[in-house]
Amino acid sequence: QVQLVESGGGLVQAGGSLRLSCVSSGSSFATKTMAWYRQIPGKQRELVARITSGSNTDYADSVKGRFTISRDNAKNTVYLQMNSLAPEDTGVYYCYQRVNVRVFWGQGTAVTVSS
Repeated sequence: QVQLVESGGGLVQAGGSLRLSCVSSGSSFATKTMAWYRQIPGKQRELVARITSGSNTDYADSVKGRFTISRDNAKNTVYLQMNSLAPEDTGVYYCYQRVNVRVFWGQGTAVTVSS
């Protein structure tokens, strides 16, 4: 099975930046759609950003212009660069990989933004 390992979460002040990383153990990584989701306390898990095998990207309206998703296929890694962080971004961020009809999730990495 695919294993996803996230890193890069932590505590930052409002206006700061973090870069999250997710390494996939799956095969044919370059052909797979990857994404980042987050779960903000009190809210449902939501899509933050998605990147296809062709490097097409989609972002939640709340993060457009602040977050950037990218991938390094040679490293089986997807990144989420988060700039201009605000307290409303606080939550647990999860890496996602789609393999045909199956989906795989990482365990999550916590991001806390102080005011």
